[in-house]
This record gives sequence, structure tokens and C-alpha cells, in this order.
Amino acid sequence: MNTNVGNIEQQLKQGDLSLFADAFSRHRPRLWQIIHFRLSDQIRGRVDADDVLQDVYLDAEKRLSHFVEGDFPSLFLWLRLVTGQTLSRIHRRHLATQSRSTLRESTPNDENLWGNTSLCLSQRFMAHLTSPSQAAVKVELIAEVRSALSGMSEMDREVVALRHFEELTNQEVAMELGITPKAASIRYVRALERLRSVLEKI
Repeated sequence: MNTNVGNIEQQLKQGDLSLFADAFSRHRPRLWQIIHFRLSDQIRGRVDADDVLQDVYLDAEKRLSHFVEGDFPSLFLWLRLVTGQTLSRIHRRHLATQSRSTLRESTPNDENLWGNTSLCLSQRFMAHLTSPSQAAVKVELIAEVRSALSGMSEMDREVVALRHFEELTNQEVAMELGITPKAASIRYVRALERLRSVLEKI
């Protein structure tokens, strides 16, 4: 965090809520990246990342006292939590009429705010394969990616998601998952090594 951002967040903590819009704008690109990764493909035609980001801003603004009065490591990590809650609500609203099996696969639940990380990972790894020749092997490659992901621990999958797609720093990943920075780094390298043989085919 640079000094300017740190000063703004410190002033927010001290009760100067007028600085929230400025503070949020500095985290906007990273929050957009998180939303882009976590947003279900099933509702992208109706909702895009910019729409969700606007809802995140409004939700965070309403609950800013939670950050001011709470003990959060940083404003960004608090905003990431709000982002997860907002996405959860949007997924439930837009997928409410779909089948139970689809909901279980695609939407967050009370136990896991961020939904099916393996599904998000496989979709994003394969998202750029769009040509007819690529589409011919896409189904097979998705199966291989999912197989590789299923062989990893849930913690390792989350590390890949947070580092590779949400673009969190190693320190932020460690704080989010409650592990040491060294452990987060080791897990990330190990997970990428496990995925290497599959990713070389993409």
C-alpha cells in the first residue's frame, strides 16, 4: 500500500467518511478483477462486472461503519468481503429460477461465500479458447483442468484463485487464508507445478 492510500484509509478509520469515494476508486481495478473471475458465466449476459462493481460501492458505502469500527487488515480486504457478499446476493437473485443442481454448482452458499472455486478456475483458464478448432478440444481440456484441480487441496485451489486471477499479493493471500506468507508462497508454486502439464496444452 503506498503512503497516500495508507493516509486516506487512516483518515477513514478516524471518521472522515467523505474520503470513501476516493479510497474506493483506488481499489476499483482490483475489485473489478475479482468480480470478473467470480461472476458466473450463466448470468454474464444479464449482469457484467461493472454492474456488480457499482452495487459493491453502494453496499460498502451503506456499511462503512463496519470497516471504521472493525478490525480489518486493510480497506481492500474489507471491500473484498463486501464484494463476496454482493456477488452472493446477485447470484441468488438471477439464478433463483434455475434447477437445484445448477444452483449448487454455480452459486455461493452460507458455508462458502465465494461459491465453486474449481468451476471458476476451469472457466477462466479456458475462457480464451473461442475459435472452431479450439472449441473442438475445449471440452476435453476443461475435463483435464478440472481433473488437475480436483487433485489439489481446497486451500491450494484458493491460493491459485487469489494469486493468479484475483491478483492478491502473497501477503494478502496469507491474511485471507490464515496462513503464513511462506506457506502461501509454497502452496502457490506447488499448485502451479501440478497444473503446468495441463496449462501447456492451452
